[in-house]
Amino acid sequence: MAEPTLIARGKVRDIYTTSDPQALLFVASDRVSAFDVIMKNGVPNKGKLLTGISKFWFDKLSNILLNHLITDDLNQMPAEIKTWGESSGKDLQGRTMLVRKCEVLKCEAIVRGYLTGSAYKEYLQNSTVHGIKLPPGLKESARLDPPIFTPSTKADVGDKDENVHPDRLPELLGPQYAEIAPLLASKAVELFSAAAKHAESVGLILADTKFEFGVLPPSDSLSLKDRFILIDEALTPDSSRYWEASEWSEGKTMTGFDKQALREWLKAGGGGFGKSEKEEGVEIPQEVVDETWKRYTACYKRITGKDFEV
Repeated sequence: MAEPTLIARGKVRDIYTTSDPQALLFVASDRVSAFDVIMKNGVPNKGKLLTGISKFWFDKLSNILLNHLITDDLNQMPAEIKTWGESSGKDLQGRTMLVRKCEVLKCEAIVRGYLTGSAYKEYLQNSTVHGIKLPPGLKESARLDPPIFTPSTKADVGDKDENVHPDRLPELLGPQYAEIAPLLASKAVELFSAAAKHAESVGLILADTKFEFGVLPPSDSLSLKDRFILIDEALTPDSSRYWEASEWSEGKTMTGFDKQALREWLKAGGGGFGKSEKEEGVEIPQEVVDETWKRYTACYKRITGKDFEV
């Protein structure tokens, strides 16, 4: 029985082949990245928590768009996966998903409901976000109603994504998939809006998020639009900004349930970060790891309604 074979390694997830030619294995590691750089140490159990949040959202949003998840239950996966985990000592429980194999679309589908981060910096310079003209006089953390679709390029690990105007989406997707650009943009906003409504119900603000989409293999019975699916992760603290709703006000710099403690430590030169032309990851101190984990688990509980259990 052949063991799964590693075919790709992202910032967080490792992707393997399986004995099922139509499926792939996603294993979420505890690696942590910031400013597109992977740090030397991670946040223990982060991969399990991200998998749990993604599973919650895949289930909740499945009525809006099909997703790539087949199962997160090891007992329902091809037999070699569990055997491989046991023989290799890999911790697969809770961090592993069997997913549909598809072609990944070359686009980071970002949806913004509030003006923050790099979008706010661009707005201060040009009164635009991803080249989209916005009204004058907006303040930091201002609500964008309706939310706006702001795609970026999908860079390789170690490279930086490039923010682009939505009009360039067909170009990013290429001739083969350009026709589904309007569907991608509309579904991204629809998914965001549904998630934002749930977040609001538990006292959170979903400020922005990044989706990834794919296309299932050609089928005589399915059109291109029917083969369009949600993939990767969904609405985790790694791919989204969640804020405490009770603390929000326009003009205020908000703190999210995410890696902000790590980002601030790095921006202050922590570990010597920022002093090298070719940036490399650094060792994260325990207090920053602990603060990051505290925010991740708080986010998990608010979103799912359950305490996170390892």
